[in-house]
Amino acid sequence: MKQTPLHDVHVALGARMVEFGGWHMPLQYGSILEEGKIVRTACGLFDLSHMGRFQVQGRDAVALVDRVCTNHCAKIPTGSIRYSLLCNEEGRPLDDLLIYRDAVGVYLVVNASNSERDLAWIRGHIGGLAAEVRDETSDTAMLALQGPRSQEILAKITRAVDLAAIRYYAFGFGTVAGLKQTRISRTGYTGEDGFELYLPKAEGARVWQELLAAGTPAGLKPIGLGARDVLRLEAGMALYGHELSAEGNPREAGIEFALALTPAKGDFIGRAGLERLGAARGARLVGITTEGPRVPRQGQELFQGGAKVGVVASGGVSPTLGTNIGSAFVKLGLDKEGVELELDVRGKRQSARVRELPFYSRTRKK
Repeated sequence: MKQTPLHDVHVALGARMVEFGGWHMPLQYGSILEEGKIVRTACGLFDLSHMGRFQVQGRDAVALVDRVCTNHCAKIPTGSIRYSLLCNEEGRPLDDLLIYRDAVGVYLVVNASNSERDLAWIRGHIGGLAAEVRDETSDTAMLALQGPRSQEILAKITRAVDLAAIRYYAFGFGTVAGLKQTRISRTGYTGEDGFELYLPKAEGARVWQELLAAGTPAGLKPIGLGARDVLRLEAGMALYGHELSAEGNPREAGIEFALALTPAKGDFIGRAGLERLGAARGARLVGITTEGPRVPRQGQELFQGGAKVGVVASGGVSPTLGTNIGSAFVKLGLDKEGVELELDVRGKRQSARVRELPFYSRTRKK
């Protein structure tokens, strides 16, 4: 398995290490539920160095990204970020990713398990364009601060940039722990306010320690992938391999905002397929809550009466709501708040209720 530049730090902290996307990663340092509550109430520090990071450069860098991505890169203002998909010709997702529009070129952040395939796919569609794609994953580290006190903590070791001026889904450059021109973005896969830092590989562990030292008085703790997963589920954010997959219909997954099916965007790989899939929609991604001891898990089926009407995409115990939650593709017409369904768990039925996503929004504190 691959190791991030923070691997030995996680081991020293007593993290439970697991394989994830071909990497040896910290699942948890303590209780997953407690780690989730820390992110919601104070701040958590994540190692995201396993995620793929590509720099696209050249005269036609934007044109290449627009050729392979579903969102409209040419319309992204410099310094802004957009969520997008990579799709095959049939409109089925190969991955979801973030597009950073730089002053010169484009920066892409993709999922760890798909990074090698994504890189080959993008390079394979350069064709006659004047563009190159450089894989920076092994040369860099990626850290994330997530939680209501993230800006306060990051400001203690950051200079030459106004963190408050970096709006949601935007980025800037500043001096972090003495490292000039550090890329600082503000996205947040947990549904909380937060920042991502892109650093030289050799500096990852040092900056991690400086952040912990600066943030411990404010409640900062290291957080593993287990809490990150359930927090993103609370926030209604898709995870590739669950809400999105190469076999699924992305037009049912609540990510229409990432599909630029406008005349201005023009043709791109998967456009015709996405248009066909839009006409074929038969379900919609919703939330579900269940009562009882059984937590919804991916692949479990949902019924109403004797008819199968849905399938679970993700599930877990919500640290914020204190109940079992899940996301599920439910047949159109039954995808309404409050509809009563039954979850099948190894032949036993458990009541489930449809909820609109997200379960939690920091802007409405729900």
